[in-house]
Amino acid sequence: MSHPTSLPALLPVDSALDLVGNTPMVRVTKIDTGCCELYLKLENQNPGGSIKDRIAVSMVEEAERAGLLKPGGTVVEATAGNTGLGLALVGRSKGYRVHLVVPDKMSREKILHLRALGAEVEITRSDVGKGHPDYYHDRAERYAKATPGAFYANQFANPANPLTHERTTGPEIHAQLGGDVDAVVVGVGSGGTLTGLGRYFARVSPKTRMVLADPVGSILAHFIKTGEMLPAKSWAVEGIGEDFVPPNADLSFVAEAYSISDAESFATARLLLQAEGLLGGSSAGTLLAAALRYCRAQATPQRVVTFVCDTGGKYLSKQYNDVWMEEEGFTALPEQTGRVRDLMVRRHADGATVSVTRKDTLRTAFKRMKTADVSQLPVVESDTVLGIVDETDLLQALMEPAGRVTFDTAVEDVMATTLETLASDAPIAALTPLFNRGHVGIVVDGGRFVGLVTRFDLLNFLRRSH
Repeated sequence: MSHPTSLPALLPVDSALDLVGNTPMVRVTKIDTGCCELYLKLENQNPGGSIKDRIAVSMVEEAERAGLLKPGGTVVEATAGNTGLGLALVGRSKGYRVHLVVPDKMSREKILHLRALGAEVEITRSDVGKGHPDYYHDRAERYAKATPGAFYANQFANPANPLTHERTTGPEIHAQLGGDVDAVVVGVGSGGTLTGLGRYFARVSPKTRMVLADPVGSILAHFIKTGEMLPAKSWAVEGIGEDFVPPNADLSFVAEAYSISDAESFATARLLLQAEGLLGGSSAGTLLAAALRYCRAQATPQRVVTFVCDTGGKYLSKQYNDVWMEEEGFTALPEQTGRVRDLMVRRHADGATVSVTRKDTLRTAFKRMKTADVSQLPVVESDTVLGIVDETDLLQALMEPAGRVTFDTAVEDVMATTLETLASDAPIAALTPLFNRGHVGIVVDGGRFVGLVTRFDLLNFLRRSH
């Protein structure tokens, strides 16, 4: 494939909001799509990093036109993260307060991004359903009613949500593929994308089928196929899937629906990055997995479109983190031997246990604990464990009245040197008396230090094994 030597100049704009929409389209070429052409619309290229920027602009500007949002007002929303990011981007740029209620399964990156934009973030439970006082929709609605000048965006029922997809996203897809689109694969969070695109293509391209990608645990795919409303179960993919049918979701547009497991979603998102170089969020894995199933099931060529709904930069600590994937059970457990080595999965991001040397300062030890989110560090030199330092050692030493110890003191001055080690082939049961004595498991293999095992590691192992 040849590359152009020059591209049309992109004119400067006055605001990040002017960059919302008109996102690029790329064809999938490195992954098997059967006899079909599969295209990805890169909504992660919006300034807030997701497709939800579109509806944020639409909902806020429509509220302004209707007099529902006035200077000094507050934008309130219940959100899985991305709509909140869009509303924070739009609302803060227009001078409004933004108060967001998010369920606690949202990625840390999203929450940090929201707060960095200046939004107020209220975190609530993700294990309760509609009608429970801690359900995020209900809490957001209560907050809006109790706050003078508040506008509750309510993406799930706000008509400006599907309208923006009918007016912008649909026409862009139609134009980018020269009016020849056989199927569009979407997820449903609020339902706006499905309904807006469904309306648009029903009018301009009746042959275009709407295909639903739904996480396992969500009620929607099963309801579409059977008409039966089952209780929702939990799922880890963010931003799509529901425990109710949102008012904005016109499910009559769905011609076919696929249920995609969390494990398949995460694996497919990682495949997208490795094969196509595109860093997509968790829902991108769900949509792509469903699109691939649809494409590979076709007997005649079709042109199919789906979305990279948001950027995978918001999920680096989750689906792109091998440790998280292992701990959460999304990668296969190695063959279990009943030995301590079975627990040696909780590692630092580079695959090695974080450690310090005896000459490192307590400041260095504390920074490494904080960065790696651990409470103790082995003191290692030449693959030999000399001691261990934990947060209790640090605190007790630094709080001594004499002030002998400071953060510049060497680790060797406060580390514990009375150690109990375990061979990696010791039985798991050998950890119990060690933990009962308040120790951590220092694991060696042929005398060489290989890592630590904590109570958390044992609990996580037992959770995955049962």
